[in-house]
Amino acid sequence: MTSLQSNDFELFDLPARFAQDRAAIDARWKALQREAHPDRFAAEDATAQRLALQWSVRINEAYQRLKDPQKRAAYLCELNGAPIAAHTNTSMPGAFLMLQMSWREALEDASGVDELEAIGTLAQSYKKLALARIEAGVDLEHDYTAAAGEVRALMFVEKFLAEVHTRIEQAENAAAAKGQ
Repeated sequence: MTSLQSNDFELFDLPARFAQDRAAIDARWKALQREAHPDRFAAEDATAQRLALQWSVRINEAYQRLKDPQKRAAYLCELNGAPIAAHTNTSMPGAFLMLQMSWREALEDASGVDELEAIGTLAQSYKKLALARIEAGVDLEHDYTAAAGEVRALMFVEKFLAEVHTRIEQAENAAAAKGQ
């Protein structure tokens, strides 16, 4: 096994790129967990058990980052000197800010499930485009600064989509309650 300080890609023996095969990530995670699972070290001394637990935690942390496209993109940007810094760097292109405002207004004005689903579809389409731009920025252009901006935008889109889904559930529950 590599060192605990290895980056996630080294740990999983994957190329350090955005485009990944999710099945390969899952299979490697299972193999690594079988190797390092603390139960395999139950008969060992306390040091070996503690080390197995550290490996298991490290493997799970890496898996959580690698399997999620947004987290994987952020991690790649940070590895390459372009931290996301979402709490301190909220800069977005003007066009994206205008898009955010129009989505917010549409969400506030939406009166039914169909309208909410249409807003969600628009945001989901933007998410797909953002992921494609991240892949191009990281894997082809190696422009991690631009990719970091796309990751920040993607973070907003993910949060917005969660709000849309919450509103859809509320609208569906309200409609069901009226129908009773």
